[in-house]
Parts: sequence; structure tokens; C-alpha cells
Amino acid sequence: MRIKGLEKLTLLDYKGCLAATIFTGGCNLTCPFCQNKNLVLYPNTVPNISEAEVLHFLESRKDKLEAVCITGGEPTIQQDLTQFIEKVRTLGYKIKLDTNGTNPEKINELLDNNLVDYIAMDIKNSWNKYKITTGTDHLLREKINDSIDYIMQSNCDYEFRTTIMKELHTKEDILSICKRIQGAKAYYLQPYRESSEVIHPIYSSYSRKELDFFLDIATPYVKKCAIIGL
Repeated sequence: MRIKGLEKLTLLDYKGCLAATIFTGGCNLTCPFCQNKNLVLYPNTVPNISEAEVLHFLESRKDKLEAVCITGGEPTIQQDLTQFIEKVRTLGYKIKLDTNGTNPEKINELLDNNLVDYIAMDIKNSWNKYKITTGTDHLLREKINDSIDYIMQSNCDYEFRTTIMKELHTKEDILSICKRIQGAKAYYLQPYRESSEVIHPIYSSYSRKELDFFLDIATPYVKKCAIIGL
């Protein structure tokens, strides 16, 4: 595992659990609004944290922490992700996985083997805007669709989420996403936030009133909908 960061305590990343968060290096997308520029574009410049060190920490904290969140980058491109999760599982931790949904085979494997308790999948935009939103020429529609199906048909807790900004997302885009995930357990809208770690900081956020408008569009389609990250 290319582990590039370890947040030793978070109360936010896994709702209802005291958790640690592991950051993996590298991503197969280049979303221009991504807030983890170094992990995506320059992962080799970020020092590795050894798997042994992380497992030792988790072993020492298993009476205090309840869960481990794995994020990135994109964790599912790590060849030994499954083996790493199995090791963490033996320590008694719940696992939350953040993913962009581009590796449905890995997601399905983890679900089939009961290796994740919660999946948070980003849906970047409506299909006709996926290329400009993700910075890639990959044909992603089938993969994203498969991941959505695997997640929604599983017994795992999950959420879908979209980071929205004025330059890339319209009400039609949000409506298109919601129709695709109709009936989902949870869908969260997250406003874009500018920072020095954004890959291309050229975007702008919607106002709270505008975000509430998007929320009203999405709410009828899913069981739970909210704005997060304000």
C-alpha cells in the first residue's frame, strides 16, 4: 500500500465512530477541483508511511478507535488494498472506503467478501460532463454505472456525493445524477472550497440559497439528502 498520510483521530470522516483516516497516493482521475493536489499529481514527492507503522498504530489504539477510513487519491488502484483491509479487519475495525467508482471489480470484491462497512462514492457530474469534470479521456460510464449498481444492491451502508461548483454543475446535471441513483440511501451535495491544494483553483462556489435550490431538486429522489462541508 502506498500510504501517504495518517490522520490519527477524526470525528467527521465516519459518522458516529471514532476513526483514523489513511490517505493513499495516486489517482486515475485528474479532477481539476480536487483538494489533494500532491496525492494526485505528485504522489512520489509525498513520503511513504510504512504499512507496518500504520498497523502498529492501529493495534495500539484498537481499544479507543472504532473504524478506519481509507481515502486518497483513489484507494482502489492500490494493488494490495484487499490484503491491507484484511489485516485491519483482524484488529476488529470497521472499514469505510472513499472511491470515485472507477474500479467496480474491486468494489464488488470488497463487498462480496464483507470487507467494507461503509462506502462513500463520488459521482462527479452528469454523463455528458464527466470528461471535463474528471480531467480524463477514459470511457467511464459503464464502470461508474456498475459501481453504483454493486453498491446499491449490497447490504453495505453507503452514500453518494457530488462536489458542485458554478462552472461545472447545473440543475439539469444534479437532476440527471439523482435519476440515476433514485432510491439511494443517501446523497450529499458538497460545495466547492478553494484552497492552495486545489489542482486548478479557477472555480467558484454556489451561495447557500443556491445550494438549497439544488437540495430541493435532489431530495425527492433519495432517502436522505443534505448539504455537507459548509
